[in-house]
Amino acid sequence: QVVASGGGSVQPGGSLRLSCVASGFTLKHYAVGWFRQAPGKEREGVSCISGVDDGKTVYADSVKGRFTISRDVAKNTVFLDMIVLKPEDSAVYHCTADPERTAEAMCGNPQDYWGQGTQVTVSS
Repeated sequence: QVVASGGGSVQPGGSLRLSCVASGFTLKHYAVGWFRQAPGKEREGVSCISGVDDGKTVYADSVKGRFTISRDVAKNTVFLDMIVLKPEDSAVYHCTADPERTAEAMCGNPQDYWGQGTQVTVSS
């Protein structure tokens, strides 16, 4: 099981760090993806990272240069650092771990993943 946390309400230009914590298994060999969905919009693969043997990262064009995905093996956690947040970043964000797919495959198939997430609201 993985649990996403760290969401909140910030003003445009602000920053947040989301955490995806795994329990019951070791996360480092799993690809992990962050996905988001806003009301009335398609689910989007925001950023994904392959297992430690590969380590490749993938970002949606809309977040490149602003979001950074990283892994802390000791904490069994994957982080999503978000800066220069925009109102259009507002959505429910969730994370999923996949033992089979690469980062590219995960982010390319957002419809295959969902779970309880954390709300991010960017508003002035």
